[in-house]
Amino acid sequence: MRDPEDPAFPVAAAGSATTVTELDERLPQCAACPRLVAWRREKAHDDLPAYRGQEYWARPVPGFGPVDAPLLIVGLAPAAHGANRTGRMFTGDRSGDVLFAALHELGLASRPDPVSADDGMTLRGVRMSSPVRCAPPQNRPTPGERDTCRPWLARELELLAPTLRAVVVLGAFGWQALMPPLAAAGWSVPRPRPAFGHGTRVTLRDPAGNRPLDVFGCYHVSQRNVFTGRLTPGMLREVLAGAAGVAGALP
Repeated sequence: MRDPEDPAFPVAAAGSATTVTELDERLPQCAACPRLVAWRREKAHDDLPAYRGQEYWARPVPGFGPVDAPLLIVGLAPAAHGANRTGRMFTGDRSGDVLFAALHELGLASRPDPVSADDGMTLRGVRMSSPVRCAPPQNRPTPGERDTCRPWLARELELLAPTLRAVVVLGAFGWQALMPPLAAAGWSVPRPRPAFGHGTRVTLRDPAGNRPLDVFGCYHVSQRNVFTGRLTPGMLREVLAGAAGVAGALP
């Protein structure tokens, strides 16, 4: 195995993983992007009053949820004081609160309020992931960082393929960043690539013979989108319910 600081580490480590669990165990070792390594560690020492005394994860964040989930939710990257703190995708910040409340209403999450890594939260039929696994400064990874991180998501998609039926993508960045890993994992992505939009649904064919994959676009659950009403809880639930229905994930 290559040195975790080698830019080629994600290709080697992700590509040779044979199960989702093995992939999740290898990913936190990655240190291939120096700027992101420095930032995620720096944020762990901000000493914010709300999180004082808590030990931060401060490593790349693996996917969260069942390894045989038929529905995948894809965002952008971990938040500096959210998943970078808890080690669980989408938990620990206001955006995650909105998302988990909607999932809980649909019966896809065991509780509506993710608090900490040991709160007993479980997901049912849904898994969460992102194209960039380390918290980036200003929530903006560089194109190079996005591309270096791509093998993790591409391999995760490959390993999830036998059961994966639908993907919900939160935000335009996640939508654009997801298309190359989907193609790398074997799905036929149209050219020109489908444009992002809230409520957009695109059906991709899999040459390997698995069932088609439906990809749904949804505005990101950012505080700005929620506070301005660009994304309401009802709009979020509608997209999640539609995707979960297609995936057969609803209880």
